[in-house]
Amino acid sequence: MKNILEYFEKTVKAYPDKIGFADASREVTFLETDLHVRAIGSALCACGEKRAVAILIDKTVNCIEAMLGALYAGDYYIVMDVHSPGERINGILNILDNPLVITDKDSEFVATDIGKEYLLYEELVQTKIDDELLSQKRKTMCDLDTAYILFTSGSTGMPKGTVISHRALISYINWVTEEFGFNEETVFGSQTPLYFSMSVTDFYSTIKCGCTYHIIPKQHFTFPLNLVEYLNDNKINTIYWVPTAISILSNWKVFDVIKPQYLKTVLFAGEVMPTKQLNYWIHHLNPAITYANLFGPTETTDICAFYVLDRDFSDSDTIPIGKACDNCDSFVVNSEGKLSAPGEEGELYVRSSFMANGYYKNPEKTAEVFVQNPLHNNYPETVYRTGDIVKQNERGELVYITRKDFQIKRSGYRIELGEIEAGANSVEKVKSCACVYDKKADLLVLIYEGAVKDTAVVLEAVRNHVPAYMVPDEVIRIKEMPINANGKLDRKALLATYKTL
Repeated sequence: MKNILEYFEKTVKAYPDKIGFADASREVTFLETDLHVRAIGSALCACGEKRAVAILIDKTVNCIEAMLGALYAGDYYIVMDVHSPGERINGILNILDNPLVITDKDSEFVATDIGKEYLLYEELVQTKIDDELLSQKRKTMCDLDTAYILFTSGSTGMPKGTVISHRALISYINWVTEEFGFNEETVFGSQTPLYFSMSVTDFYSTIKCGCTYHIIPKQHFTFPLNLVEYLNDNKINTIYWVPTAISILSNWKVFDVIKPQYLKTVLFAGEVMPTKQLNYWIHHLNPAITYANLFGPTETTDICAFYVLDRDFSDSDTIPIGKACDNCDSFVVNSEGKLSAPGEEGELYVRSSFMANGYYKNPEKTAEVFVQNPLHNNYPETVYRTGDIVKQNERGELVYITRKDFQIKRSGYRIELGEIEAGANSVEKVKSCACVYDKKADLLVLIYEGAVKDTAVVLEAVRNHVPAYMVPDEVIRIKEMPINANGKLDRKALLATYKTL
C-alpha cells in the first residue's frame, strides 16, 4: 500500500450506504463522501503538481472532504484554525509559499479578511469527476509523498510545520486500529480540532475501518449534560479526548445524573490525565470499558507509546505512558548519551516509520531533533528526540516526568512559550518579558518589564499574535526581570516571584 486513500476506496466499496461522517448540520455516507472528494480532487488537478492546500474551513464535513480531495489531487493539505488571528494565519500561508486556499461559505469571510485568493468548497464539489486524470496522478505517487502538514507552536515566535508522509500515516493507523480493534461498528465522538495531531487517530481509523465519525459540537463541552445526551443519542462507543475534556464530566459529577450508555473505549492523550478525574469515570461507568493513556508528539504522527489501564490507581498516583507501540521503538537516553538504567531519568527518543520527515522549510530545527541514533554510528539511522523527560518504573513502564525545554502541554495543545513572548515583545517599550506556567493552578502567566503601564495593551498584542488557547490567563508588569549567574533570565525565580505577588 502506498496511499492512505486506498483504505478509503476499500471502505467505500464495502460500506457505500453507511453514514461515515456527521456534523451538526449534515451527515454523509461513504459513497456521498467519495463523490465529493473525487470532484474536489479533479478540480485541484488543474492547479499544479504536489501543491500545498491550505484549508480555511471550520471542523465540519466540508473540511473533511476538502482534506481528502487534496490527497486525490496528489497534493498535501494543511488544516487552518479559522479562529486564529489573521496575523498567524497569514504567517503560516507565507511559510507555505503561495498555497492553494480552500474555504466554504461559512468561513469565506476569513479568507476575505486576510486578502487571499481562494477556491470555494461549494463550487469545487460541482466539478465533473475525471477518474482518468485522478488515476494518472495516483500512478506518479509513492508512500513517501507528503499527506499533510500540521503546524505547532514555535519557539521563535512563528509556528513550525511537521511534515507527515502517507507511509507514516499508514503505519500508525495500522497499529492503532489493530491494537484497539476498531471496525465498522465503531462510532467515534470526535472532540479534537482537525489541525491538531490527535484528530488523525479517530478520523483515519474511520477511513480505514468504515467506522462512523461524529463531530461533537463545541458548545456541548460547556453544557456537560447535553454532552452525555449527545453521546447517547448517537450511540457513540469510542472517544479519544484530551484529559481536560474528560475532566469536565468528572468535575461536574455528571454521571451522578446521567451516564453514557454505549461507551466501550475511552482513550486520552495530549497532556497528563488527572487520576482523580479518571477514577470518577472508572468507578461510575461500566467496568468493561477499556481505558488507555496514549502518548506521543505530532512528529510521530500522533502516538509512540501507550498504556492500557490494567490495575487500580489512587487519586494521587501517576498513570504511566506505558510501552512503545508495535513497529515503534521508544528508548530513554541519559545525559551521557547512553541508555538510561531502570529508574534513571532521561530523554525519550523514537525510531519508527510513524516518524515525520521533519519540519517544512526549517532545516535548522529539523537537524536539532531528527538526529542520528546516539546509540551507534554504524550506519545512517534517523531518530526523533522528543524533548520529553521520562523514566522506567519498577514494572518496566515508561513514566512521564516533564519537558526539557520551555514547551508545555495544556488542554492537549503543545505550546511554545516563546511564541507568546514574541507577541508581547512586539509592543513598543516592552523591554523584556517571559511567559511561565503555573502547573498547580493551571495558569499561563506573562510577566514583563518596561514602560507600558497598561497590561491590557500587552495582552491585546498577544491576542493578535496567537490562537485563543495560547492567550495568557494573567499579565503582570514588574520593575526588573530576575537574571541568573550566567546573565540569563531566571525562569524559576520568575515563577517564584509571581507566586508572591
